[in-house]
Amino acid sequence: MHFDVIIAGCGPTGAMLAAELRLHDVRVLVLEKETEPPSFVRIVGLHIRSIELMAMRGLLERILERGRRRPAGAYFAAIDKPAPEGLDSPYAYLLGIPQPVIVHLLEEHAVELGAQVRHGCAVVGFEQDDDGVTVELADGERLRSRYLVGCDGARSTVRKLLGVAFPGEPSRNETLMGEMAVGAPQDEIAAKVSELRVTDRRFSLAPAGVGVYRVVVPAGGVSDRAAPPTLDDFRRQLRAVAGTDFGVHSPRWLSRFGDATRLAERYRVGRVLLAGDAAHVHPPIGGQGLNLGVQDAVNLGWKLAAQVRGRAPQTLLDTYHAERHPVAEDVLDNTRAQMELLSTEPGARAVRRLLTELMDFEEVNRRLIEKITGIGIRYDFGAGPDLLGRRLPDIDLKEGRLYGLLRRGRGLLLDRTGGLTAGGWSDRVDHLADPTAALDAPCVLLRPDGHVAWIGDDQRDLDDHLARWFGRPIT
Repeated sequence: MHFDVIIAGCGPTGAMLAAELRLHDVRVLVLEKETEPPSFVRIVGLHIRSIELMAMRGLLERILERGRRRPAGAYFAAIDKPAPEGLDSPYAYLLGIPQPVIVHLLEEHAVELGAQVRHGCAVVGFEQDDDGVTVELADGERLRSRYLVGCDGARSTVRKLLGVAFPGEPSRNETLMGEMAVGAPQDEIAAKVSELRVTDRRFSLAPAGVGVYRVVVPAGGVSDRAAPPTLDDFRRQLRAVAGTDFGVHSPRWLSRFGDATRLAERYRVGRVLLAGDAAHVHPPIGGQGLNLGVQDAVNLGWKLAAQVRGRAPQTLLDTYHAERHPVAEDVLDNTRAQMELLSTEPGARAVRRLLTELMDFEEVNRRLIEKITGIGIRYDFGAGPDLLGRRLPDIDLKEGRLYGLLRRGRGLLLDRTGGLTAGGWSDRVDHLADPTAALDAPCVLLRPDGHVAWIGDDQRDLDDHLARWFGRPIT
């Protein structure tokens, strides 16, 4: 069978991308090499921007049922500061959720929309030509599609076969992280943690529910992260670092992570693209990895769909790399900075004390929170008001809230003047005339990812921007 897009990897990025493509009737096949979810269950966090995207696609309620809300704040290098007042979102919290659960929910969503998913199918080769890509599987089967997207993780086969360089720094430090019951008395735990946190910021033992603690402890050395750690590994490292293993037992989940930091030089070569960890890896400090990949998918989905359906302006697909590569660069830099701030060296500890002091200034704290949560992203759409290129929050409208109008993955013309029209683009851009919209602009054009592509009140200027983002009008 011929597909429009084959996606290698059905993690959060691959599943989200498949769903985004299906909103536009693109024929999608997702190939996942694993037959079963991982045996260890790691808790991941959805930050504000990712929560907004889930609300935008009508997914948030089912995800909230399986997750746990936590206050926004203390994200940057675990410096204990509350979130600033009035974060520009009704979803200003962190949502903790087991990774297999979010993967299952996103895959379920993609399948409901018509995506095909095949487990136990590993991509081992591909060839691209002017018309498409021939994908070879481990069992020798060959499949044909118009595009291939590698969402197959940090060790991406697609990226390696594509020959895209992945420069950066290898892992130098490994850390164990998990949730488990602890046998030691609470006062003993609190005293030991308080003592150790003075000299080792990579150590943490914090409550994560009734009778359960989240344990973070430096690992003994760099090892194969493909194999999950054991409870004995935690006990051994806790004794080495703290002098006691705190009587840990009954683990919920166990994992290890390194601090490798790498960024693919290109996100696209011809008909093959990269997204998620296949395009960028970094330490999990600040919990940005899954979020970065999901946001890649939402940025890419509507653009690739427009390309497949022959509606894309000539340069539209190139904006995927142009917009998302700098975002990943910024995330890599802020995780590098955070890892330095966890160092026990005197210089790093002095910088940490200084930054802790500076974060008492609202503007500094807000800037760092907006970096971590993704709501500070501004794509470069040229000169214009500060809102141009930013995501529009879920504002109040006469018909409810804004994000409820974006579930189909279409553009939206939000018009407070009542005098504009989407005209020949009405097959892919919705129009809402609402003079009551909580918006400090006469009219905005939203892309399917919720970013503001145009601000103004002139129809001719609007038509130019509709053509720039959505292609030729229907006649």
